[in-house]
Amino acid sequence: MKVKVISRNPDDYVRETKYDIQRVPRNYDPTLHPFEVCREYTRALNATKLDRVFAKPFLASLDGHRDGVNCMAKHATSLSTLLSGSCDGEVKVWNLTKHECVRTLQAHEGFVRGMVVRFCGTSFFTVGDDKTIKQWKMEAPGYGEEEEPINTILGKTVFTGLDHHREEGLFATCGQQVDIWDEQRSSPIRSFTWGVDSFSSVHFNPVETELLASCASDRSIVLYDMRESTPLKKVIMTMRSNTLCWNPMEAYYFTASNEDYNLYTYDMRYLEKPIMVHMDHVSAVLDVDYSPTGKEFVSASFDKTIRIFPKDSDRSREVYHTKRMQHVICVKWSADSKYVLSGSDEMNIRLWKANASEKLGVLSLREKQAINYNQKLREKFQYHPQVRRITKHRHLPKALHHQRKELQVMKEARRRKERNVRKHSKPGSVPVVSEKEKHIVAVLE
Repeated sequence: MKVKVISRNPDDYVRETKYDIQRVPRNYDPTLHPFEVCREYTRALNATKLDRVFAKPFLASLDGHRDGVNCMAKHATSLSTLLSGSCDGEVKVWNLTKHECVRTLQAHEGFVRGMVVRFCGTSFFTVGDDKTIKQWKMEAPGYGEEEEPINTILGKTVFTGLDHHREEGLFATCGQQVDIWDEQRSSPIRSFTWGVDSFSSVHFNPVETELLASCASDRSIVLYDMRESTPLKKVIMTMRSNTLCWNPMEAYYFTASNEDYNLYTYDMRYLEKPIMVHMDHVSAVLDVDYSPTGKEFVSASFDKTIRIFPKDSDRSREVYHTKRMQHVICVKWSADSKYVLSGSDEMNIRLWKANASEKLGVLSLREKQAINYNQKLREKFQYHPQVRRITKHRHLPKALHHQRKELQVMKEARRRKERNVRKHSKPGSVPVVSEKEKHIVAVLE
């Protein structure tokens, strides 16, 4: 014999404290909620508007340099430590939590051209216009001790870039050639040249650690393998690339910042054309750095702005600028993927939020749930005209806005001329060249 008993668990409907909200039982049957989509759309629109209202990305300005900030380096193990080098040869170590400089050293005569922290975080390397490579201790000298480098290597030419191997005591420099150095030796263990005057930057692949790439002054990007005696490949573009950065999650991809106002993401296995052309800047792009997630990167430009691009999008999702910020020379994305740091001409380093409207600090459970719910709503209705318009709108300085319009007019004029030439030419004599293929001159192996 079955006996049916009504069972009620007080945990399902009784509040834990009198400050909790009342629990309401809900039936999720869609037929009982005919206006659910309308309500969700209104909530998505409000969430999008509030997202723009709370978008306050600028956090702090670190001032103390007496000349333009030329390069920056992230600490390998500490999130709150940043190193910066300026055009007067001065290197500063910053504590980002307290927003203050903890150490200053006169490293070089002339520009500090490059700096990098060793993978273990115990020391860092700098190169400058005085043809020297210097290795410094990360800890400040004790009371009464002088500030001196652990090791100094005098080179034959000026070094313009520097990067350290991710796992071994090796580092690479570039200048008139790309050199691979062992920390224990005073001469390079390997040198690479490929008929070029000079190189502007060199970077090790963070995943395939034996690979490295450099940007050369003959408008080319050259790839190397340390185990080989000669370079692997090079792609020549229509204009010069300033710097490049490897994707930390996808070993084959890298993004190069170019003088033609664009950034190009390449797959190193197939250099015939870039997999994506990122367009939005209105002046030369000077630096680029990937987020640790590998899904986005930040670029610094001569047009006094920094932009954040999703890696698979041709347009930026965010643009940061201030009235005082001049030409942005260098940019870094913090290792916890939450902040962006930019160094510019007017001697300041600025700290920005990577997600402009993100609330910093400890969030309660209900805040987290509300944020996640609003995020899902925005994703669901992202292609609705009103939501998309508000999401995409960014206020730009007047000069930048006019420049952008002018570039659009010029681009449209070139397209129109090309169409007219094609219309009045023999069929097939003027081929249609895609945007990705336009900027590649040749690929050499």
